[in-house]
Amino acid sequence: MIIEKTQVFFKVFGLIFLLIFSLKADQAGVWNRFRGPHGSGVAVGCQPPVRVGKDYEAWRVSIPQGLSSPVLSESQIFLTAVRDGELMTISLDKKNGKELWRRFPPVKATEKVHRAASQASSTVLVDEQYVIVYFGSYGLLCYDHDGNEVWKKPIPTPQTLYGMASSPIGFGRMVIMVLDDDRNLPGSKLSRSKVIAYEKATGKEVWKTARPFSRSGWSTPIIWNHKAGSDLVVLGDGRLNGYDPSTGEGKWHTTGFSRETIAVPVASRDHVFASSSRRGGDGDAETNPKPFWDAILPFDENRNGKIERSEMKTPFTFPFRPELPVDHPGFGFPMPADLEKREERVDWILSWFDKDKDRAWSEEEFMKGFKDKPGKPILLAVRPGGSGDVTETHSSWSVNRNIPEIPSPLFHDGIIYLIRAGGVLAATDAQNGKLIYRNRISSLGGQCTASPVYANGHLYLVASHGVISVVATGRKFKEIHSYDLGEESETTPSIDQNSIYIRTERHLIAFRKSK
Repeated sequence: MIIEKTQVFFKVFGLIFLLIFSLKADQAGVWNRFRGPHGSGVAVGCQPPVRVGKDYEAWRVSIPQGLSSPVLSESQIFLTAVRDGELMTISLDKKNGKELWRRFPPVKATEKVHRAASQASSTVLVDEQYVIVYFGSYGLLCYDHDGNEVWKKPIPTPQTLYGMASSPIGFGRMVIMVLDDDRNLPGSKLSRSKVIAYEKATGKEVWKTARPFSRSGWSTPIIWNHKAGSDLVVLGDGRLNGYDPSTGEGKWHTTGFSRETIAVPVASRDHVFASSSRRGGDGDAETNPKPFWDAILPFDENRNGKIERSEMKTPFTFPFRPELPVDHPGFGFPMPADLEKREERVDWILSWFDKDKDRAWSEEEFMKGFKDKPGKPILLAVRPGGSGDVTETHSSWSVNRNIPEIPSPLFHDGIIYLIRAGGVLAATDAQNGKLIYRNRISSLGGQCTASPVYANGHLYLVASHGVISVVATGRKFKEIHSYDLGEESETTPSIDQNSIYIRTERHLIAFRKSK
């Protein structure tokens, strides 16, 4: 009996210690992972400049391209990049942007990615000792802050629609990585997707949990610290899952999400909030199909009012984002480069709406088929404490409007903020899901891929064409400032005490307020 009580004591003590240790970086406000503390996008106690612009530009340095966000330690910045197929991890001095070191993984062949993606999409994880990097083309690598290699862990590249984008996160002595995959287990129809925890110090596997019902996804997980304990929350294909972060044991899940899961969940003590658009980026349950039909009408070469199979030639695809040019990589459904496979996919797409089997789409067929599209966009609030399928028992509310495709929600002071393509900013009451306001920010028109970040009473919103808008938080919309960065920007900014760091297509820029 004494031995059993002692074992229980040390187990509980160990879990408490692990939780406290895992929170240390977040409590200090260190922007050490994708979207900063807890993955929230919220920088508490920081005061970067509100009127971002030339007057506050501390430095601007050239960097190779990539879609990972910068992360911060006390004195350094870390990010990944790719140039001419060569992958790299780069460390810069926060003070002046000077490059400190550059390291290259031993990659034999780079991952195949969508034209709009990058082989350097996953954001670095950093703590007081280690810099941990994931490349879909290689796996995990660990360095110290001086760039010395500590360990490396080759991991087979998951098969995905667009390329790997999920980033590693920390929990105490562990680094956790979600590896969702479109491939099946040998001799099975179940996916070989999984979530794995490794020791930060050695790279040794601590636990591994299968995710057999999940296909490729692009969300990064979070640790949700709530009144009943802590959960590892993973948004994936069609589901939101909660795991015990210490052991990997599955605790709960909820359904209702689309195939297109990209955003990072955010949390309060009482709820975790997760969102996904309909596949293709639709953010509203009721979508007008007319712009989608108009987007493919240029393929009607004989002008008979139908899109015939013979007219479905390159660059034809089903339009996901009709506001974009046809040749834009984000315009439509991904198409194979291989000609035979491409023809098979076109036949498959044709079958979606060709109900009379005449090898063509009429406008009437298209409109009806579009309205019958399965799935819906969703923002869902889930309470803690459930087990198994909690879709009906622990869902407080859900909404099906104003849902972004790529940007993550931001929760602050009882309000959830969502920014979507076209520069539409929606504020939602976190208690009941009711819309507080919905405003279009004219300077942010077009695509938005960066997630919102918060500091000192303001949201910082970046449009892909390179404009940053600063909006006051609260129940009334008020844009304070906007600034053109001069080149495209598709990554989420990072914040520390008096600075905001923004990665553009070719530069990393520090905007800094004097102390």
